[in-house]
Order: sequence, then structure tokens, then C-alpha cells
Amino acid sequence: MSEAAMPPPLIDDIYDAALDPTRWVHALAKIADFVGGEAGGLCSKSVDDEVLNVDHIVGIDRRCMQAYAQTYGAFDPLMNVPLFDVRQIVSIPELVPYDDYRRGRFYQEWAHPQGWGDVASVVLEKSAQGCTFLNVVRTEASGVVDDDMRRRMMQVTPHARRAVLIGQAIDRKADETAAFIDILDALSAGVFLVANDLRIIHANAAGREFLRTNDVMRSIGGLLVARDPQMRRRLRDLCAATDAADDGKGHGLPLTTEDGACYVAHVLSLTASARRRAVAAGAAAAVFVREAALDTLSTPEVIGRTYNLTPTELRVLLGIVDFGGIPEVATALGVSNTTVRTHVGRLFEKTGTSRQADLVKIVAGFSSPLVA
Repeated sequence: MSEAAMPPPLIDDIYDAALDPTRWVHALAKIADFVGGEAGGLCSKSVDDEVLNVDHIVGIDRRCMQAYAQTYGAFDPLMNVPLFDVRQIVSIPELVPYDDYRRGRFYQEWAHPQGWGDVASVVLEKSAQGCTFLNVVRTEASGVVDDDMRRRMMQVTPHARRAVLIGQAIDRKADETAAFIDILDALSAGVFLVANDLRIIHANAAGREFLRTNDVMRSIGGLLVARDPQMRRRLRDLCAATDAADDGKGHGLPLTTEDGACYVAHVLSLTASARRRAVAAGAAAAVFVREAALDTLSTPEVIGRTYNLTPTELRVLLGIVDFGGIPEVATALGVSNTTVRTHVGRLFEKTGTSRQADLVKIVAGFSSPLVA
């Protein structure tokens, strides 16, 4: 048979299944009909699987598949298909001695009651992790897999192989996107991926809550808008900036709410090709918004271990962040100014600083970006 003998609509159906896995059942029915079978399946097996994973199937009763999964899968001769090369067409007699197969439990209790005679199988893709292969079932009345069925399987194979590889690439991209979204949702800062016209392409969980409860940033007509007109214009200009204007470090914008609370927006251009590949298509900038405060501090013990601080020195350090100067810390901790001053001197020695402001910066460096 020539390649032209394969109906173009069947080729279309196979590639449709690459984009929409639910269409594999329809494609398998067409493949089985073209190849000369009555049922078909797309199966996979990883190196750790003890039975085959039947990912998509047509022409086999659901109850039979339940029995296969619970009992008969372990006896299936198709378990040997992964031992063969990619694109190599094999049938039951090439997997196991055919007479032994017909006497065995798998055939007698599961395949024969369904009228199975033989199966044409081909590995579509193989890796160190496992493989995917296509099966087309031939009934006992039709006899074993013949040369004509093999030729037809050979015509189907390159298209089915490409479809599987395309589907796997799409799945990997979807997994990367889902992982990326999970990472963004774990951040305590509001994160907005925006187009160069400030259209919001994606907002993380904190960002969505931010828009719902705060007036420093708003969504108006799907656009990210700062409350302050001057910052609104600045934000628009930064998000529309080209690569040439991007120093790779981003830009900070001070923001305030109507009641005077202070926030900071950090705008990072995504127009550089490497960054664009890492985020949503069409995103020109990422805008990070959070309150200008040292909340969400990492475990204080991490700071203590880093600088070999005693418990008292750590309390004084955190007191400087929370309360301010030495008198305020002394009052909060219930000790004398002299005691606090002594501990501050030790903090300077251990951290290599000389000002209380530098101590605050050190603590700020341990501030966690993750949701508490």
C-alpha cells in the first residue's frame, strides 16, 4: 500500500488528539478501522510499573478493563512490547509462544471471552523513564496479524508517534506553567504580569486579594492602575519601556493609600527574550507590590545561627526593628538602657556593622517573600 492510501481525515484526527487528548478515543476507533482491527488502545509503561497504563482505549468494555486492572494485567503479553524498538510492529506470537499464550490464564479468562485473536503493537516513543505504544486488536475470526495489517500500522505509526510527542511537549509546558503559578501564589507580595499597555495577564493570589481589598492599586477595565496619578504615569512608562531602557534590576515606585499606608511597587521588564520565555506570553513587565514593612520575617533562629547570636542578643536585634532606639527597646524588654547598649555593641561586632540602621537592613535581608 502507498502512503496516499491513508485517508487524510484520519491523519487530521490523530493530530487533533495531540491537542485534545479526549479525542484519542475517536482517533483510535478510526485507526482500528483503517488497520483492520476491532479495538485499540494507547498504552504506556514506566520502568516502575508492574502493569500497563491504558491511557486511552476504544472497543473494550469498561468492566473488562476493571478486571484487567485488578487481575489480568500482570499476565498480559503486551508487557513485553517495550523491549522492542521504536516503530517496530510486533504481534502476540513475537511476544510469547502463541500456543502457550492460548493455554494461559490471560487468554482463557480475559482475551478469549472477548473474541480476541491477536494484537498489532508498535512502540511510539521510548525513554529511560518508560515508553508509549499503540495497540490494535484483531478478532479471532479475522486471524493473526498479517502483512496487510502491518503495512497499514506502518502508515499510521509516524503520525501517531508525532502526535504523542506533541502531546507530551504540551503536557510538559502545562506542568511548567502550573508550577510557575504555584510559585507566584506562594509569594506574599502581590505579583502582576502585565502587557505594555498595563493589561493584566495574570495576578497571583496575593495580587487578586490586593485588588479586592486595597486602594493603592486597582483593576480598571482589566488594566493595572495606581491610585496616585503621577505613579500611574510612571508605571505606564516603565511597562512600555524597551530592552534598551532596562538595566536588568527593575525600578521601585513609592505608593500610598488614602489613609497614608506606604507600599512599594517594583517593576521588572520582561521584554528581554530570556525573561519572556519564562513567563506568560504577551507579558511585558512583572509588577511586585507589597507593604513597606518588615513583616513575614523568616524564622528568627536563622538570623541567630548566621551571626552566632545569643538568645538575648537576638531579642535585642528584633527589638530594634520593632521598637526603634535603645530606650524603646529597653522599655519593651524591661531592662536598662545600659544593658541594651551593651548588647547592641556586641551585635555590631558580630555583624560587622556600626549603625542601628545597618542592623535593620540585615534583618530586612532575611524577610521572607513567602506567604506565612
